[in-house]
Amino acid sequence: MSPASDEVTSTTTSGASEQKGGFAFTTTHWSVVLEAQGESPAAQEALEKLCRTYWRPIFAFLRRQGISPEEAEDITQGFFAQLLERRSLDAVRKEKGRLRSFLLGALKYFVVDEQRRAMAVKRGKGQRLIPLEELRADERIEMEPSDPMTAEMIYERRWALTVLERVLSRLKDEYVAAGNAALFDALKELLPDEPGSPSQAEIAARLGMTENAGRQAFYRFRQRYQALLREEIANTVATPGDIEDELRHLISVVEA
Repeated sequence: MSPASDEVTSTTTSGASEQKGGFAFTTTHWSVVLEAQGESPAAQEALEKLCRTYWRPIFAFLRRQGISPEEAEDITQGFFAQLLERRSLDAVRKEKGRLRSFLLGALKYFVVDEQRRAMAVKRGKGQRLIPLEELRADERIEMEPSDPMTAEMIYERRWALTVLERVLSRLKDEYVAAGNAALFDALKELLPDEPGSPSQAEIAARLGMTENAGRQAFYRFRQRYQALLREEIANTVATPGDIEDELRHLISVVEA
């Protein structure tokens, strides 16, 4: 399990302007979308960024429904094209809560609506809005409909993994920018979900550090990981009070 579990009960948030982990909740993506009045360029930009980040759970859900990879890609593109091309965000703001819940509910409605009207799935007017080409071959296998998990369970798990992957990617970028790429690679091995994790003493020896210096390095790594995780979760919920619940939900999904 990731270090997320230690963070869930350590702090609570209150007030939309409260600062935690170096971010102001009022500036996060989902709250910007929900609070937008009328046609807001900032809200549209925030929504597009969220869609580009969290399309994998949508694709995984469709695959578990028995839809072919090619058709699932088309539906995913069409769904996000419709969502992003709307002139009004009123429908989005009706979902007061979590991006995770909104996307799944909106997707189900989109698919049913298309089927009811017996129309071909919208192709996003030829635009490739979401970078589906990034889907690796091994991810396609993971999302095959033969998986015994329900479509909703697969959606939830892919959402959780997407959050954690994005957090690690952001943390790696910070270490690389500071010239500490090797340190990141070594400390990442200490995360509990890494197979065959070495001890902190082994990592310290490998890096030419004292054991105490190694512990301090991993402590800072872990603290920053948790701060970035909170930021990432905050980007997908409507209020500060939702962060803790969403963190707990993420942990339960990963541990299931």
